[in-house]
Amino acid sequence: MERKISRREKECEEKQNNSEGSEQDKDYRTSLITLNVGGYLYITQKQTLTKYPDSFLEGIINGKIMCPFDADGHFFIDRDGLLFRHILNFLRNGELLLPEGFRENQLLAQEAEFFQLKVLSDAVKSRWEKEQLACRETTFLEITDSHDRSQGLRIFCNSPDFIAKIKSRIVLVSKSRLDGFPEEFSVSSNIIQFKYFIKSENGTRLVLKEDNTFVCTLETLKFEAIMTALKCGFRLLTSLDCSKGSIVHSDALHFIK
Repeated sequence: MERKISRREKECEEKQNNSEGSEQDKDYRTSLITLNVGGYLYITQKQTLTKYPDSFLEGIINGKIMCPFDADGHFFIDRDGLLFRHILNFLRNGELLLPEGFRENQLLAQEAEFFQLKVLSDAVKSRWEKEQLACRETTFLEITDSHDRSQGLRIFCNSPDFIAKIKSRIVLVSKSRLDGFPEEFSVSSNIIQFKYFIKSENGTRLVLKEDNTFVCTLETLKFEAIMTALKCGFRLLTSLDCSKGSIVHSDALHFIK
C-alpha cells in the first residue's frame, strides 16, 4: 500500500536537494581564480594555473609561495599584465601560439622564466633563435625573361616573409589576362620566369596587370617594391647596381629592417 509523502518529508527532501546544489555551486566558484597581473585582471580555473607542478602559479595557488593580495582580495603579481595573456594561453593550450608579427620574444622568455615554466621558456627561445637566423639570411626574388636573364629585376631582403609577399602579389597579377599576355610562366622558390617580356618602343614592359587599362613597366614595379618595403618597416639599403645613375634604372634593390 502506497504511503503518502508528508509535507514535512517533502520539505526535507527539497532542502537536501537545494543544499547539494549550493555545495556544487560553491565548489564551482572556488575553482575560479582571479589574478591581478600588473593591473590586468585574469579569471581562469584552478586546474589551469596548477597544470605544471613546481611552477610559480601552482605554488601560490596551493599555498607553497606567499603572494600579496590587491584591495579586492585577488592575488597580485607584479609582472607584465599584457604579456601574461600568452602565459595563460600556453597553460590552456599546452603549446606556444603567438599572434602574427609578435616581436617580444625576449620579454616573453623572461616572463616564462619568472613563472618557472621551463617548457614555455625553451619554446620561446627556440622561436627567437629561428627568427634571428632567418633575419641574418639574405633572401632574394628574381623576375626574369627565360630567353634573356639580363632583362628583369632582382629584389634582395633579409626577410623571407617580405620576399614571399612580393612574390605572391606578382604571381597573382600575372595570372590576369591581357591582349598579348604570355600564358606561360614558371615559379620556383626564388624566381619568377616569364616565357618572354612584351617589347615596346619605350623599352621593356613586364607582363603585369595593374588594372584593366595599364601594364606595369619595370620601373613601376621597382617603385612599388620600394613603397611596399617602406610600409612594412624596411629601408632601401642600396641599389646593387648604381652604374646607370638611378634607382629606377638599376637591375637590383636591397632592403633591410
